[in-house]
Amino acid sequence: MDIAEYIGADNSEAAARFLHALEGACTQLAALPGMGSRLTFDAKALKGARMLPITGFENYLIFYRATTKSIQVIRLLHAARDFPTIFGV
Repeated sequence: MDIAEYIGADNSEAAARFLHALEGACTQLAALPGMGSRLTFDAKALKGARMLPITGFENYLIFYRATTKSIQVIRLLHAARDFPTIFGV
């Protein structure tokens, strides 16, 4: 994962903590998919999208959508990124 590699370039322990936190966040989302903040995008492809910061790495945001059986991670971005432009909305 590019983000973990970026973090690991300066601190390999922080990169390992990031991956652990990301895995934990995805496990939580699978159990409670409504826990993230709802987002409103006009783009049909992003209908139902939600966002959740990763605990311990709150500047990293998981953009996802709940399906009937799981969650679909759309993208993982740093909070400073212009996500409406990235998503083309």
